[in-house]
Amino acid sequence: MPSSPETEKGHAPDSLIRAGDSRRYWSGIDADVNGMLGGYPGVSRIDLRGSRSFLAKLGLGRSRGVKTVGRALEGGAGIGRITQGLLLDVAETVDVVEPIAKFTAALEGQPGIGRIYNVGLEEWRPDAEAATTYDLIWNQWCLGHLTDQQLDAYLRRCSAALSVGDDGRTKGFIVVKENMSTAGEDLFDEVDSSVTRQDETFRRIFEKAGLCIVKTEVQHGFPTELYPVRMYALKPKES
Repeated sequence: MPSSPETEKGHAPDSLIRAGDSRRYWSGIDADVNGMLGGYPGVSRIDLRGSRSFLAKLGLGRSRGVKTVGRALEGGAGIGRITQGLLLDVAETVDVVEPIAKFTAALEGQPGIGRIYNVGLEEWRPDAEAATTYDLIWNQWCLGHLTDQQLDAYLRRCSAALSVGDDGRTKGFIVVKENMSTAGEDLFDEVDSSVTRQDETFRRIFEKAGLCIVKTEVQHGFPTELYPVRMYALKPKES
């Protein structure tokens, strides 16, 4: 979504991220679609349509009316706009990760909603005791609040939590859908303490985290004043 980049000379943009500043910003945002989308609520329908099409190309959706995803996770879920508008249509159960508890309050007890983790992505850990695995882990407009090192570690945890097929190969997907910097560098936004990364930065981080890009597309149909948005479907590199 729109941002006001302010990068300090001599500092890597991601080194300026402060989780406390990010959470103070979001705590002051209204728990509605307008708040989640920075005053552009009209892009939600276009966004969800593009995401649904992307998942369909991965073979994720409904087959003869049956949901093809057993369990999904939404990272940085906010009020559950994507969980309710997309993920519950393709998954039997959706767990959510969102540090701002007021955003997830309305999701409590809703059909199809599994566990709600009110922690930051940098703090989230899969439920090892329950051995929970996911056919889909969706991350959108949230990874800019993680430093490169935190993002690498988070993606590794996601990778380890993906479901495995009967053939022993990874079945689940990680999807990343984020704004793209076109300025030739990553951009720090002091308003919400986040970084807008370049495509090449994401690709470097994915590579380091042991992930390969299965499919990637640019979202179409957004207003031209917004950042370009790219979707990546990721899986662990098979040894």
